[in-house]
Amino acid sequence: MKNAPIGIFDSGLGGLTVAKAISNLMPQERIIYYGDTLHLPYGEKSDTHIKEYSAAIVEYLIKQGVKLIVIACNSASATAASYLREKYHEQIEIRGVIRPMLKAVAQKNYAQIGLIGTQVTVQSEVYTSILNEYNPITKLNALATPLLVPMIEEGFNKNDISKEVIKEYLSQFKDIEALLLACTHYPLIKKSVIDFFENKIDVMDNADFMAQDVKAYLEKNNLLSINKEGEDEFKVSDYTKTFAKSASMFFGKEINVTEHNIFAL
Repeated sequence: MKNAPIGIFDSGLGGLTVAKAISNLMPQERIIYYGDTLHLPYGEKSDTHIKEYSAAIVEYLIKQGVKLIVIACNSASATAASYLREKYHEQIEIRGVIRPMLKAVAQKNYAQIGLIGTQVTVQSEVYTSILNEYNPITKLNALATPLLVPMIEEGFNKNDISKEVIKEYLSQFKDIEALLLACTHYPLIKKSVIDFFENKIDVMDNADFMAQDVKAYLEKNNLLSINKEGEDEFKVSDYTKTFAKSASMFFGKEINVTEHNIFAL
């Protein structure tokens, strides 16, 4: 069981930033990543559909023999994490990307922070709810930023278009001490966000916090791999050459992406 892989899933590319952080922190761990590109973006889907898609992926990953499942998607974590944990708690541990970052944020005792994410994540108010559990003093201002995901996936995250879009969104925040990037795509624009705020506030994303949470769970349950057995696997429900190229950019190195549409079975 120790050398079983870690299952990670997202609606598409963004979760690869989490997979990258986990791989960097624990290179001895094997990863099976599933991107539901057939139904992306989850940020614009109904709660019912997100739960349905997520459950199908969880069942697929369980069949692959994973020892832990990471929901590397803020929209799915916000909407489906509790549902999935209740449904599969006897079979597998399932962890979302939201709590690890908020635990760290709560310890900072900020007066006011901002958040950018998808429509689903923001409307769920899950970040506000969980933050209040840990630190009811910190006020959180959340803003839906729907243009950022398609912009990043189209590779426009480093040109003048992206700078103007980011400026338009971030100009709406006043007097914040930190900004949470509540979408796993957003580490790719983290530098641009830091530059906009002239390095005067803290800018945080989910990836490293999630990786630390995974490591702590594996250590606590004596599940850390000793040696990596086999190669990482990266699968999608709908393969495109554009996705494959972008996937390597998100993961930080060349990876082999294959199509496996579990929804057509």
